[in-house]
Amino acid sequence: MKNSQRTLTIRSSIAIVLAIIVVIVIATAIALLDSPAQERLRRLDERRMSDLREIANAIDVHWTLYGSLPSSLDDLADQPGYFAELDDPETGTPYEYRIVDADSFELCATFDTEDGASDRDPYFKDLWHSGIGRQCFQLEARDVGRVVDR
Repeated sequence: MKNSQRTLTIRSSIAIVLAIIVVIVIATAIALLDSPAQERLRRLDERRMSDLREIANAIDVHWTLYGSLPSSLDDLADQPGYFAELDDPETGTPYEYRIVDADSFELCATFDTEDGASDRDPYFKDLWHSGIGRQCFQLEARDVGRVVDR
């Protein structure tokens, strides 16, 4: 009887330790996972970054075709093959665009999460946000080679 009692005690101890481990793993998983609302905000910020990259690409194409920066983002809509979104996906507010000098421009958007640096394409190394709120990115227009015949 002593042996079976001892075996029962060992099994109970193992079960308690395993239950504690399971609780710790579940608590850690819950702490590490974002809430659905936070995940939605993160996805909106990813969309904003994607939109800004597409706008920057379209500005580069405009620069290549016409040798100048567009006077406004609306000028890009007339460009062949243009498909970038010009408005924030949540608020519908237009992204901000400002010409800095002959070949430099600034794009601005408002972000809801701390860090949007998950997709750091070397071409756009300067185009990622690192904070909540309005963020502006100063970029230089690039010649993308022969794009389309005028």
